[in-house]
Amino acid sequence: MSDPELATIALVGNPNTGKTTLFNALCGARARTANFPGSTVDHHLGQCTIAGAPLEVIDLPGIYSLALDLPESVLCAECIDGRLGTVPDAVVLVLDATNLVRNLQFASTVLRRGLPCVIALTMTDAARSAGLVLDPSSLARDLGVPVVEASGRTGIGLAALATAAHDIATRQAPPIPAAPCPAAEPGTAACADWAAGVFERAGGRTVRAAADPLTERLDRAFTHPVGGLAAFALTMGLLFTSIFWLASYPMDALDAVFGWLAGLVHDVVPAGLAADLLADGIVGGIGATVVFLPQIALLFFLLALLEDTGYLARAALSLDRTMRRFGLPGQAFLPLLSSHACALPGIMSTRLIPGRRDRLATILCAPFMSCTARIPVYVLLCGLLFAGEPWKAGLAFVGCYALGIVAGLGTAWLLRRTILAGDGRAMVMELPPYRRPSLRSAFHVARDRSQLFLRNAATVILAISVVMWWLSAFPKVEPSRESVALRQVAEASIAAGDEARATELAAAADAMDAQTQARGSFAARVGDLVQPAFEPLGLDRQLTMAVLTSFLAREVFVNTVAIQVQSSDDVADPGTMESMRAATRDDGSPLFAPATCAALLVFYVLAMQCLPTLVLTAREAGGWRWALLQLGWMSSLAWVAGAIAFRLVAA
Repeated sequence: MSDPELATIALVGNPNTGKTTLFNALCGARARTANFPGSTVDHHLGQCTIAGAPLEVIDLPGIYSLALDLPESVLCAECIDGRLGTVPDAVVLVLDATNLVRNLQFASTVLRRGLPCVIALTMTDAARSAGLVLDPSSLARDLGVPVVEASGRTGIGLAALATAAHDIATRQAPPIPAAPCPAAEPGTAACADWAAGVFERAGGRTVRAAADPLTERLDRAFTHPVGGLAAFALTMGLLFTSIFWLASYPMDALDAVFGWLAGLVHDVVPAGLAADLLADGIVGGIGATVVFLPQIALLFFLLALLEDTGYLARAALSLDRTMRRFGLPGQAFLPLLSSHACALPGIMSTRLIPGRRDRLATILCAPFMSCTARIPVYVLLCGLLFAGEPWKAGLAFVGCYALGIVAGLGTAWLLRRTILAGDGRAMVMELPPYRRPSLRSAFHVARDRSQLFLRNAATVILAISVVMWWLSAFPKVEPSRESVALRQVAEASIAAGDEARATELAAAADAMDAQTQARGSFAARVGDLVQPAFEPLGLDRQLTMAVLTSFLAREVFVNTVAIQVQSSDDVADPGTMESMRAATRDDGSPLFAPATCAALLVFYVLAMQCLPTLVLTAREAGGWRWALLQLGWMSSLAWVAGAIAFRLVAA
């Protein structure tokens, strides 16, 4: 986990105490998200330098007790006890001055373990605003450890905290006589009495301060059964609109960059197998992944800002009742909502859901939410199914999203009554105070999640891109007589000085060669072999091959079909739609008959056509059996529903 020559400290505390803000202020860009072996719960690793000596800092998840049977609680307990490979040299207990009595009850369980500790007392400015001034020296005497007031937002006390933590970790600080802690776990009367006594001796008051009227009014609005849902719908609508709008610019730029790189490879590397592999397999595969990075980074940045304000906790609470009807907790709504951008960040954010069964149910139903990769497929098929009827095409497009949501919630309901039996647990949470969001913290969250996305997804997509390139590129097929003839005419046009005509003919010959290669490739042979399984959905050899290749990523479906019908893959181009509409099968019948379009549309709403999502499911759920269950259930449901749609429309 860490370099044995480094002194290591672990940041531990309740949620909403400012622990991660402290970590970001101490470590900044020298931090990274990581997992302990065998764990799916994130922690953060970073380094800071104290008096010329490096200090490794571990930011553990916020928890309410070390004894709870939750992944984050188990992780913290195992880290502190040294069951994850190494024992931290010291623990920094982060305590919120505005909720000190409750925080002290948790602190007692950590202090009893006997590790060197230092207390970071946060939120002291908010406590002072409420008229509460605490004496750190009194707390230090009662707890038997140094106490330092610190704020990650303002930077006050950071240097003193880092020095104290370093001195404790390296045993340079003079020992403080150990103070007795209650033997019982938090929640008992003895522990509560002890915490109240420590609080009062430090200058605390047992009389509760008057509630803020504005906070109460906002809480009533945001947690209202109707008003809360309306506020959440408006907030998320604005959030996703801004994502699609703002992210489009860097996405277009990245797409252009990787297109330029692919062209550069063809210009620099001699024509042949190596050039095709580098340009189409590697550069194209990386580009297909990285192009979605702006959406994912912006999504997590904006969600981090919302969470920092304290709003998301209220939104989750207002949605809890609705989600529990389907066996899911309120915390599941945000991962499901995130999955409409991409299932990968949605599944990763399920780590915040308490309870393994709740988390598994959310992971297994998240890919039903219609992600952005499905949009090109929806646009193509809805446009073909309802040519000249834009309002019907629009309704079908919205219906795809609705069908995915219904299928996801229905799957959760079924899981919670069978293999994951149990109702969604009621949400019990402390509402954090409303705060001004930290742009710096949001940036760190976006950076960490983006790096995690690239590590988990990009390598898989790159490997599969190379495999799919090989299947499509081999065996090499000789050009057809028609394309050879076109090239001869193109050469004659060049000799006659008609370069525009020559370019047009050469492009037509290239498209014809691509079609010939596609028909003779290993991928086409696999399509011929598998096509009988998709015949009930009305798919021929060409569409079957497109479905198989799109298992890499759903949007590949449009590209594969475009190659076979010698068309562009720009679904917004009317010429593309006409080419697709005019495409035929080997027997001369329309490739995209209405019944086939309907079956494909339903199939792509419900099918698991994303290998990186399966890989991530296996990791986050704790084994490939869950990923295979997800693949089997979604594929079976998609096949059956698609076959029914084909029969209904064909009739």
